[in-house]
Amino acid sequence: MATTSFRRDGVEIAYLDEGAGEPIILVHGFASNKEVNWVQPGWLDTLTRAGRRAIALDNRGHGQSSKLYDPEQYHMHVLAGDVRALLDHLHIHRADIMGYSMGGRITAFMGLLHPERVRSAVLGGIGYVMVESGGMSSTIADALEAPSPDSVSDPTARSFRIFAERTNSNRRALAACMRGSRQMISEAELARLRAPVLIAVGTEDQIAGSPHKLAALIPGARVVSIPGRDHMLAVGDRVYKEAVLKFLEGRP
Repeated sequence: MATTSFRRDGVEIAYLDEGAGEPIILVHGFASNKEVNWVQPGWLDTLTRAGRRAIALDNRGHGQSSKLYDPEQYHMHVLAGDVRALLDHLHIHRADIMGYSMGGRITAFMGLLHPERVRSAVLGGIGYVMVESGGMSSTIADALEAPSPDSVSDPTARSFRIFAERTNSNRRALAACMRGSRQMISEAELARLRAPVLIAVGTEDQIAGSPHKLAALIPGARVVSIPGRDHMLAVGDRVYKEAVLKFLEGRP
């Protein structure tokens, strides 16, 4: 798989573009990248075999995209704007969009800011937490800047620090991203989402918040519970993949 890129306001955004057919944009989670979130768990293979064009980007600060150290450069409006710019770059007017965790929040912001570009939305690994706190705790940013994982006492923050090291991430850029991207979406805003929405969360996920409470706010939203999976392991689960393919086949 060959990575290519484009530039938006001087920021390089790397992406993969595989397969043919109706396009789906894949937006990875915090401290991950397009390979870890979508290639290694088999999503690109699954989608392309199903006759889809699968396009996965590296969010700014992640993977092979530009590393920035100003938190203002990671506002959710900016991150959603990168997805819209990718669509513009590829001359795609409208696409299905699937995001996981932070990528799910970016997808929701896409649905609010650029509704004409979103054919449907899959919000993976994200539930009511996007209303309650704008995503993950800022203690994760502190953990990323700590001298070592052993000096981090919070177990969730420590797991993300270890994950960032395992993915060879730029921890300074990730800390800036965490501090700059924690904008919340109100219940009233979620009620304005009009694209078909599928919410997929592991039953053991202690980070995402309630998917059912989130779905109750979004007209027509559906929920799939991924049995026995936590936040880190749900992304590649067969139940998740089958539910997404069924959702894409059935949406208008």
